[in-house]
Amino acid sequence: MSFPRYREYKDSGIAWIGEVPVGWQVWKIGHSFGGFGSGTTPPTSDEKWFSQGEIPWVTTGELREKIVVSTKKNLVGEALKAFPALQVHPRGSLVIAMYGATIGRLGVLGVPATTNQACCVLSEPMSLDVRFTFYWLLVHREQIVSLFSSGGGQPNINRETITSLKVPAPNLNEQTQIARFLDHETAKIDALIREQERLIELLQEKRQAVISHAVTKGLDPDVPMKDSGVEWLEEVPAHWRVVPFGYAISYQEGPGIMASDFRDEGVPLLRVSGVQGRWASLKGCNYLDPKKVKKRWKHFQLNHGDLLISASASMGTVCEVDNATVGAVPYTGLIRLTPIAKISHRDFVRAIVGSQQFAVQIDLFKAGSTIQHFGPTHLSQMKVALPPLEEQIQLAEHVDKVTTEFKSLIEEAEKGNKLLKERRTALISAAVTGKIDVRNWQPPQDESAFDEEVRKAGMEATA
Repeated sequence: MSFPRYREYKDSGIAWIGEVPVGWQVWKIGHSFGGFGSGTTPPTSDEKWFSQGEIPWVTTGELREKIVVSTKKNLVGEALKAFPALQVHPRGSLVIAMYGATIGRLGVLGVPATTNQACCVLSEPMSLDVRFTFYWLLVHREQIVSLFSSGGGQPNINRETITSLKVPAPNLNEQTQIARFLDHETAKIDALIREQERLIELLQEKRQAVISHAVTKGLDPDVPMKDSGVEWLEEVPAHWRVVPFGYAISYQEGPGIMASDFRDEGVPLLRVSGVQGRWASLKGCNYLDPKKVKKRWKHFQLNHGDLLISASASMGTVCEVDNATVGAVPYTGLIRLTPIAKISHRDFVRAIVGSQQFAVQIDLFKAGSTIQHFGPTHLSQMKVALPPLEEQIQLAEHVDKVTTEFKSLIEEAEKGNKLLKERRTALISAAVTGKIDVRNWQPPQDESAFDEEVRKAGMEATA
């Protein structure tokens, strides 16, 4: 898709924006809306303000760059009288997050609603269209965030910062046309992004299913089967053994070490951030006194080929110790796995721990517990299906091959999604800064042809 440019441009007078079309004016947000507001937070511990409430109450966490229709909590009408800072903002108001990690997030109210105090609300548009302003702020979020000041240890912008922002824009009718164009175009791209995200989910599920089947059923579809005696495992090959986890795999959780023992150099103390990939790393590690390690924690030091998993991170990530991390001590919450010689093979152990069956057992043993991590107590209750050592090696090679193939497919899909999102941002930026002229744009009469054009653009992005 290609669009014409405006015939003439001029300096906008704003350094980080550059040129805009001749005829566009610079509008100050504070002079372009008739309504400015915020809100407050009633005591959330007092359910009387929320129980069976009918007035939507928006927080910054619900601003997801789209129309806000439903909220996690609704306020009762009496809250408006009890808290004068609360006001019901009209449908179509623009909401901007002013504090913390959500700073700069945007949403447009799809229903009349109140907000908490971290939101700035713009309503009653005069010289700036709400949807145009929404898109303009969306692509200039980084510049807006750069205007933050620090208050209470958290980044924030205030209402004065927002109302002082200057937005170059054409007349209202043209703004509405640009917003209409972007609503249509971004909806099509968003639909393609959702398709790609679903494809990624399906690839991940398929990869997990293939791995899980390999470590519980093997590769021979004609092999005789037997009842495993374990409900979640069902049948396994007749020549396999079902054994306790500890029979095949030695495990040890890292020690609890006080922060007062940390040093600027010495023996590395591995943290969760160091067990996020194929190989363990020193990322985010602390250090310990070598003499104290030798005296108190020597038996925790890692050997080449040990496997590491996190007791609290997501399932499926299994790291291996190489020369870079040999001798390091894993912190509490990290579990070292060591295959038992002549019984289990390291790469098959990796496949077991990365399978859905491992995750299912962990969830079963944690059922009803408020503790989200797992540890040696859970592992001691687990069972594994164990083929002969030679077959373990074959299965591990198969799993490694499958993992590599699916990883490549998933990375391609993720790359395509990233490019589509970049395309979406670039299109919005071009439209709201006048780099393209969409004044004569109309929705295609043949939507199927338009869908194919967008789909083709997405395919080109992934090529």
